[in-house]
Amino acid sequence: MSSSTTTLRKARPETDRRRWFALAIVMTAAFMDLVDVTIVNIAIPSIQQDSGATYSQIQWITAGYALAFAAGLITGGRLGDIHGRKRLFLIGMTGFTVASALCGFAANPEMLVASRILQGGTAALMVPQVLSIVHATFPAHERGKVFGLFGMVVGLGAVSGPLLGALLTEWNLFGLEWRPIFLINLPVGVAGIVLGRKFITESKAPRALKLDLVGVALVTAGMLMLVYPLTRGRELGWPVWGHVMMAGSLVVFGAFVAYEKWKTAKDGSPLVELSLFKVKSFAAGIAVQTVFGLVVGVFFLVWTLYMQYGLGWSPLRAGLTGVPFSIAVSVAAGMSVQKLVPRFGRKVLQTGALTMAAGLLVYIWEADRYGAGIEPWQMALPLVVMGVGMGLIVAPLTDAILSDVPREHAGSASGLINTVQQMGTALGLGLVSVVFFGVIDEHVAPSRLPAEYVAGFQNALWWVAGVLVAIFLIMFALPKRPRQHVEGGAGDDEALAPKAEAPEREPALIP
Repeated sequence: MSSSTTTLRKARPETDRRRWFALAIVMTAAFMDLVDVTIVNIAIPSIQQDSGATYSQIQWITAGYALAFAAGLITGGRLGDIHGRKRLFLIGMTGFTVASALCGFAANPEMLVASRILQGGTAALMVPQVLSIVHATFPAHERGKVFGLFGMVVGLGAVSGPLLGALLTEWNLFGLEWRPIFLINLPVGVAGIVLGRKFITESKAPRALKLDLVGVALVTAGMLMLVYPLTRGRELGWPVWGHVMMAGSLVVFGAFVAYEKWKTAKDGSPLVELSLFKVKSFAAGIAVQTVFGLVVGVFFLVWTLYMQYGLGWSPLRAGLTGVPFSIAVSVAAGMSVQKLVPRFGRKVLQTGALTMAAGLLVYIWEADRYGAGIEPWQMALPLVVMGVGMGLIVAPLTDAILSDVPREHAGSASGLINTVQQMGTALGLGLVSVVFFGVIDEHVAPSRLPAEYVAGFQNALWWVAGVLVAIFLIMFALPKRPRQHVEGGAGDDEALAPKAEAPEREPALIP
């Protein structure tokens, strides 16, 4: 046995420990971000009562985060490619922790809105590095297991936010009311920064890239022009300028694509690597991710409003109602990548979309039958069915999108994945004004309000079910099976090889 082989094998335990510690750290950061997206919804009544925030300010506390997050994600991913993913991850986590402290100690609603926007912007530096670090740290044959774990974290983060927010709000720790929902990020953030410096390995794009400032300006302007009118539209009576802005956003996005093509030809450093869309799995997965983000944006906000304002439930009761959903998502996400996708391929994702739609239909029927008298245990069945469906989608979808992405574009690709998801979520939040509030007459007698909220909830769920059917159809464009499940993975020695010596591209792209 050669000395180099002996050295490699001696290094294996330490290498394995370091990368799994690194995985735990970046997944904790992803969990923290996902919780912060949903934790605020459950605390909205408490925030409004304690701070005197108007409905417009409450809307911006939720949507301001999503807007800043979506606007900065692609740039954050590219900055990680250029300056180092570990460096940007730590900068983003530091900023996110500071912004969380500012949210927790906000003296008035205006400061809270500004701090939430800052929090979204710093999350846009941190979150794209999560998938990039995973992509650069783990070989192809291990990513199925890793993305299975990631899917479980995504599911837990998305649905445990309301429960955690409910507990922290109900406990009223130190008389701080809703503020602990943000302050809880401080110890987690500090620990992540300290451990991240020690265990995360630095990685960059193999060739030098430049930040595309014009591209940053165009994509940010386009997203703001699309999402801002949707967010403010109902409050302002859907003014003409809002429709003009949304139409104008399409022109800006068209100009962005044209400029990116020119930038690629000029110096090869565009903000978005358009060649990624030639990879069938990436292009189809991005389309699914965008539309699925819309489902998440509509459902979770409407669900919270329905339970707390419509049914008059406490935050804790509403949060506990989501526990079956959380468990179902986590279990299904873990099984989907490791057990089901290798055997059944994209049929698993399509089954997930139809299963979620079926759960929504059951929920609609129960909401109609039981009205405002519905109990949490009666919601368990549709929530479990929906949770299973969501779990079958979230983990394998990420795996499918990134499986054939060239390594040097990992940051740009993961930034784009998160961007389109957040853009879809922001669009969903905007559409709540149409599919939920557009049905509710808030000027009826107080005794009639629960029935109005039930009707709005049912109408929104019909829309979400229709979108899931559309997702099912779009999924036919996904590859039947992810490439690593078809061709197998690399050997152990390749897995342990230094990343700096890795080839610039993963094996053959799907044409």
